[in-house]
Amino acid sequence: MFSAAKKYLMKIDAHQHFWKYDPIRDSWITEAMEVIRRNFLPQDLQPLLQQHAFDGCVAVQASQSEEETLFLLDLADKFDFIKGVVGWVDLRDQNIAARLEYFSRFSKLKGFRHVVQAEPEDDFLLREDFCRGIALLHRFGFTYDILIYPRHLKYAIEFAKQFPNQPFVLDHLAKPFIKQKLVNGWMQDMHELSKLGNVHCKISGLVTEADWQQWQAEDFKVYIDVAMEYFGPERVMFGSDWPACLPAADYAQVCELVEQHTSSLSANEKAMLWGLNAARFYQL
Repeated sequence: MFSAAKKYLMKIDAHQHFWKYDPIRDSWITEAMEVIRRNFLPQDLQPLLQQHAFDGCVAVQASQSEEETLFLLDLADKFDFIKGVVGWVDLRDQNIAARLEYFSRFSKLKGFRHVVQAEPEDDFLLREDFCRGIALLHRFGFTYDILIYPRHLKYAIEFAKQFPNQPFVLDHLAKPFIKQKLVNGWMQDMHELSKLGNVHCKISGLVTEADWQQWQAEDFKVYIDVAMEYFGPERVMFGSDWPACLPAADYAQVCELVEQHTSSLSANEKAMLWGLNAARFYQL
């Protein structure tokens, strides 16, 4: 795909995870996800990246602790192909400015994420203490990954409007109802969110929202089309969501799905989707 352009373009997997499996901490990994109840480390991912001609990846937090952030940063120090880290810090902390100052010393730490989808309040993004932390990210050059479900999109729109200078990226298209083949509501909210120029979008994590055993490539077309049409080729980026994708699809299948549904893009648009946008957004 990138044989001609590979010489001067960066191909980046903008969303994947590493962990040392802990059954208590990682209780979100259910019995149905048995295949990922084990350690996943850089040496497991590196051959997959090489096989698919990726130059590197962005490692994203999977658990909510500063220990997790430091774990990912340590891996990034040891493996050059980990180009950036999206970590976690308690954005509600009264001492958040000091914590951000501390983390700004790590050149590979590009931004932060909070697992908002798991919070009991649907309007968590609008909490005053949380927004106080978000307001400080731009000062330190940090991005923010938005991890939510479709029901949270209306709050994400209001949230992102409050911080027009803050770079945001929506993870997994807000996890639409692919298994149920539902698009209404989600599509309208995605359109509104896309009107905010500081919000980008990851085409990632889609297979886990489909029927794991019986999905068809066509199931994903409308969702990828919505992302490409609304956000445009300048604000979308590919992410494998490996290894979380594995209960539903392997690395090659995830890549193939996105390639298939974006085959009509120009060479320049493909370059943006497959790496340039991630490199710019995360300042890799």
